[in-house]
Formats: sequence, structure tokens, C-alpha cells
Amino acid sequence: MRVVVTRPQHSGERTMRRLAQMGHEPLLLPLAEPVHHVEEAGRALLATQGAIAITSAEAIRALAPLASDLEPHFARPLFAVGKATAKEAEDLGFSNIAVSEGGGTELAALISSRSPGLDTAPLLYLAGSPRAAGFEAGLAERRLPFLTVECYRMRDIVPDDDVLRRLFADVSADAVLFYSHETVRRFFSLPFVRHNPGIFAETRFLCLSEAVAAAVPEPLRSHVAIADMPNEDKLMARLIHK
Repeated sequence: MRVVVTRPQHSGERTMRRLAQMGHEPLLLPLAEPVHHVEEAGRALLATQGAIAITSAEAIRALAPLASDLEPHFARPLFAVGKATAKEAEDLGFSNIAVSEGGGTELAALISSRSPGLDTAPLLYLAGSPRAAGFEAGLAERRLPFLTVECYRMRDIVPDDDVLRRLFADVSADAVLFYSHETVRRFFSLPFVRHNPGIFAETRFLCLSEAVAAAVPEPLRSHVAIADMPNEDKLMARLIHK
């Protein structure tokens, strides 16, 4: 199948390798690129102690330029969403990692279950912008103290119409993978996409969660399939199971 991946370049290339190994034809369409706030991340680490939380591997990439300055923090408990994010944290040097297989809501539940053994200091959430509200809402609901510091933001990329025509019109795409509500919003706000809805007649929109799928325009909701759990394994399973 021709599968369009709407992730940023770095994570998108990893997803494309997985799809190729499964026998699909992956096509990358980044709709945003990260801008890292390295100094803000470094100051946040110095000003805090105790546990750290990350909901995206992009936060780990924002920390990487700190190099040896990170070493005093590698033993701090680190809570991560997903195996891929945890692997990047481990590769950077973090050694005390707990992983949630769901999304931000599930990560908040995991942290709550471990809270008796954690430092009383507020949890440091190294976040991006824009981001889903589920993780912070989950922490607040459980009355877990936390400090949010934005260590990166995602800057919009607007692809050329020629690129979109090649991906969707010249030959139709069988599926588009969506990982965030914001990416869906970006995609369907593209003028070429708005003006040519017929090109998606045979295309399925595979979404990581209900929240992601909510951004798909109503006339195309019948094309949506949602992962059973908010992780990439379950999302890719939707390529096989309709």
C-alpha cells in the first residue's frame, strides 16, 4: 500500500523504515519541524530535582546538545510515553526510565502509581508546543505537583502543491498516518487539500487516538480508523485490520 506519513523528518524516517519492512510503499510528508529551546531545557534541569516526564522523543533531542551538562541528571527518574521515546532517552544516557504504552493520560496514571516512591519535588515536564492537554490534565486531576517547561516548539511546514499532487492526485494514497490533532488540523487546512477533496475517495485516515481523529472534517469521518491503543504498533495494525 501507498502510505503517507505525516510525522516530522526524524521520527518520520523511522516510521518509513518500519513500513518498508512490512512491504508497504512509505511516503513522507512532514507538516512541521522542531525548533529546540536548549537553554530553557538546561535551566529547567538545573532548577529542579526529582522526576522528569516526556511525552515526545523530540524533548530528548532538545536535551542532546547539553552534552556533558546532562550527566548529573541521568539517574533522575524519567517517565516516557512509548518505547521509541524511552529508547532515545536511554541512548542519551538516562538510566532510570519507566515507560507508558499509551498516551499522556496513561503516563499520568503510571506516575500516580509510582508517586509514593518519588521525591516530593514537583515533576518536571519537558514539553513541546503545541501539545495535547491530556497529560497535564491527568496530573492535575490526581493532584500531582508538576512544572511544565517548553523545550521545543513545532513550526509549520507548508508543502508545495506539486508535492501534494504527486502524493495524492497523480496516484492515490491508500492510507495517511496521523499522530496528533494538530497535524490533522494542519493537513486539512492546506489549500490544495481543501480544494480537492475528491482525491481522498479511496484513502483511509489512520489516527493514533480519538482526539486525533476528532480533527478530521465531518464529510471524511467515514474514512477514519483509530488505533486500539495510542501507540504506533496498534496504528500500523490498522493497515491490515479495517
